[in-house]
Amino acid sequence: MQLSDLLKFDDIVIQCHDNPDADALASGFALYTFFEKAGKKPQFIYRGVNQIVKSNLTIMVEDINIPISYEPDFGRKPELLITCDCQYGQKNVTLTPAENIAVIDHHQVTVELPELSDVRSSVGSCSTVVWDMLRAEGFNVTENKSLSTALYYGLYTDTNRLSELFHPLDRDMLDSLIVNKSLVTKMSNANISLEELEITGEAILNYEYHEERRYLILRSKPCDPNILGLISDFIIETAGVDICLAYYVSPSEIKLSVRSCTREIHANELAEFIADGIGGGGGHITKAGATIRPELLTEDADTTINQRMINYYDKYEVLYADKITLDMEGMVLYEKMDQKLGAVKLSDVFPVGTQVEVRTMEGDATFTISDDQYLIIGIEGEIWPISAEKLSNSYNMTGFKYQGEFEYEPEIKDIASGEIKHVLPFAMTIISPPGSARIYAKPLDHAIKLFTIWNDEKYYSGNIGDFIAVREDDPHDIYIVNGRLFDKLYKPAGPVFR
Repeated sequence: MQLSDLLKFDDIVIQCHDNPDADALASGFALYTFFEKAGKKPQFIYRGVNQIVKSNLTIMVEDINIPISYEPDFGRKPELLITCDCQYGQKNVTLTPAENIAVIDHHQVTVELPELSDVRSSVGSCSTVVWDMLRAEGFNVTENKSLSTALYYGLYTDTNRLSELFHPLDRDMLDSLIVNKSLVTKMSNANISLEELEITGEAILNYEYHEERRYLILRSKPCDPNILGLISDFIIETAGVDICLAYYVSPSEIKLSVRSCTREIHANELAEFIADGIGGGGGHITKAGATIRPELLTEDADTTINQRMINYYDKYEVLYADKITLDMEGMVLYEKMDQKLGAVKLSDVFPVGTQVEVRTMEGDATFTISDDQYLIIGIEGEIWPISAEKLSNSYNMTGFKYQGEFEYEPEIKDIASGEIKHVLPFAMTIISPPGSARIYAKPLDHAIKLFTIWNDEKYYSGNIGDFIAVREDDPHDIYIVNGRLFDKLYKPAGPVFR
């Protein structure tokens, strides 16, 4: 769905969930602004039993001049109702009858969506979704500093002060916005009420510590999700605590905040594991968060969270490639199949010596361009740097332009100037020659975390069905290959190792 698809309607009502947060206010305000500029007369409402009273939100509404109205008894049937930051029929939004329904959201889908919908559960905020939709319509958000500030603050609060960002589109929006920083500071410093201060103290006093595995769990009363972040930020500084998980349970959602200070556990992976199948989660290696939908639980929240924590710790074996050699029994010799990948000479994009940031689904990487430096684009848009010498030794250049379609097209930014260029227009097709990079590999029969010889700070996760592989010529060059991709990358080259 595109926003222009909705311009055929005249009577438009935008409704956010019944307890609006900053993201709901920002995304609804952005939609209101778009339709108003298009000559419509939209109405932005929220319903439910409680009016907005939280200090940072009242400041946001008043200082940014967000035209939202509290309509608990709304009785009109509009031609089009757009629910933003929620889904029509969910428990957290009062049902408003309408001739046509549209849904714009970023939460896990829990209801049947109408034909007019755009729900992106992988991004950090509904503000990001609306910003990208506005961008697709050629709408310049940066011309309106108040709108830019609102969208920034929506993402800022929904990702625990930007500590739980996990999608490149969120970072793209942050880079593009022109923000009133003093207003953001004003709103942020009005974020905690005295009641929430008491909630914080009570939660900290009622923790559950698991000494053997060095993790701590605590449950808070329902509060602003940022309060959970403050609690877990405080707790993770405690001696003897490697992992902290703070959460609250409300009728409409269960919010989690996860912190890690050990290299053996990534906070984002733990958050995703706990929310798997019942919500969504993500973030950074040390800070992450998740949202669970209560209606998807088969047991109570406390039991579910505690059991999934136990299951996570029981699931993985941790391996350190520099300290082990694999048991080769049952491993098969493979060689790379002919693969058409992309290669970009970075000095064709920006001059040698330019400090750049490369943005992909896997995260951001920063480095300085040298004359012999290339990027390789994998079959799913993943990228990695390679020297000209290694490229020529491992791949054949075809001379043809490379084409690919990915969820997110990698970008390169000149850090000094801020100029951003897409990678694909500079990419040429390369092919891995037969017999290159021979490996021994076999499917995993249990989950592992692997620290490779080229990165002893960040592990790579492998699950049942993925492959563990080792180069034929280096017993410590051990790595994991996604099971879904393995047959596309390798073919048997020899007998089973015995």
